[in-house]
Amino acid sequence: MQNRRDFLKRASLMLAGGMVMPQLLTSCGGPKKHIGLQLYSLREMVKDEGIKAVLETVAKMGYTHLETAGYDNGKIYGLAPLEFKKMVDDLGMKCTSAHLSQAITKDNKDEVMAWWDRAIEAYNQVGAKYLVQPWMPIDDNTTEDDMKMYCDYFTSVGYKTAAASMAFGYHNHDFEFKYKFGGKYAYDYLLDNVSKQHVFFQMDVYWVMMGGEDPAAYLKERPSQFKTIHIKDEKEIGASGKMNFQPIFEQMQANNVKDWYVEVEQYTNNNPVESVQESYDFLAKAGYVY
Repeated sequence: MQNRRDFLKRASLMLAGGMVMPQLLTSCGGPKKHIGLQLYSLREMVKDEGIKAVLETVAKMGYTHLETAGYDNGKIYGLAPLEFKKMVDDLGMKCTSAHLSQAITKDNKDEVMAWWDRAIEAYNQVGAKYLVQPWMPIDDNTTEDDMKMYCDYFTSVGYKTAAASMAFGYHNHDFEFKYKFGGKYAYDYLLDNVSKQHVFFQMDVYWVMMGGEDPAAYLKERPSQFKTIHIKDEKEIGASGKMNFQPIFEQMQANNVKDWYVEVEQYTNNNPVESVQESYDFLAKAGYVY
């Protein structure tokens, strides 16, 4: 795979030609912006080159904190938690959040909650602050009783993470704005019916926009329920012209949101590394980004 090599070659040419990349300017000219990355953005590179190469590349770009998407059976990207933590820390970054999920039914609750116990133990060793379920099953067959079950489920996990000094959250897509329960969007139903002290919401601003809603308005209306944010666009951050990020960041700052993560799911030139770098560059230059 050429992505990482292409990126490093481009970086060397820029430096040799007297050009300094935005993250170097930031580090030399003032405090570095607190820009995080959801590692799902580089999922193919993880498969092809391994997590160590991915982390080295991300650190060179200038990202400061990470959200994982590679937990399985007590290991993170195939590594013991403390091994993964050392790899991240040695590169000057922090792993502050994780995406991981389990579907629940009326019959598997004990098994699922035991799974969460082990996951909480693993990410406690890493020092993560947030565990985030990135999906739930909602379709034409979902009932309000199903929604109530998931609200209770999320609240139960939230009690467990709170006991380990972590927070549990839910990450949206756009389908939560397609279905209604009790006269409310599924998203609002979840927001209203979980324990607000034990479940936070990680807003994916692109998917809220695709669902026909205004991310900044949601942030303003429910300032206490959104603790982390996914900054996303159709492809690279800022490339589509569909997203107005300034009011989102202004409201995030007004709400005192500490942690947010870039996620890139599609790539203009089919080059994930280039797309993740371009996303960093856009945010590093934007005056409203903190």
